[in-house]
Amino acid sequence: MSVKAENILIAGFGGQGILFAGKLLAYIGLLAGKEVSWLPSYGPAMRGGTCNCSVCISDNPIGSPLVLAPDVLIAMNTPSAARFIPTVKPGGAAILDSTLAVVEQPRNDIETFLVPATALAGERDLSGMANIILLGKLLSVTELASPEIIEKALAKVIPARKAHLLEANLKALNLTKI
Repeated sequence: MSVKAENILIAGFGGQGILFAGKLLAYIGLLAGKEVSWLPSYGPAMRGGTCNCSVCISDNPIGSPLVLAPDVLIAMNTPSAARFIPTVKPGGAAILDSTLAVVEQPRNDIETFLVPATALAGERDLSGMANIILLGKLLSVTELASPEIIEKALAKVIPARKAHLLEANLKALNLTKI
């Protein structure tokens, strides 16, 4: 199964790694030879405030970096899910951290993937990597790039001071393939 993913929105609270996940996704698209845009957006209080990131990955030039109607939504908390699920294009997908994002009435015209990412991260000694677990789910259902490209992009976006976390991030990316 492969979900179309040209316009992707990642949303949650500041401090959940929303912008990092978007940046990683953009690098994956770039290394895959695609046209890419990455547009972060966050409220005045970075940690704990609202945060979202628009990522466009396309074979064609991108007209606008702002994603108003995503093909795929990753929501890491209930407020983000409530706000953005209605904007997902019919036939699209929503990937939710079911540990923190509760949806009362999911839509029946989109595919919804419930991944307990925060719980999985805690259980697997991957604290702070729920964002990467959800991104791994997106990559497994969209087939945007090969595992080699994904690993190269991850090595590129992880800051040098956190290079020791490369293996843990790879483990987190692959958790949802189980």
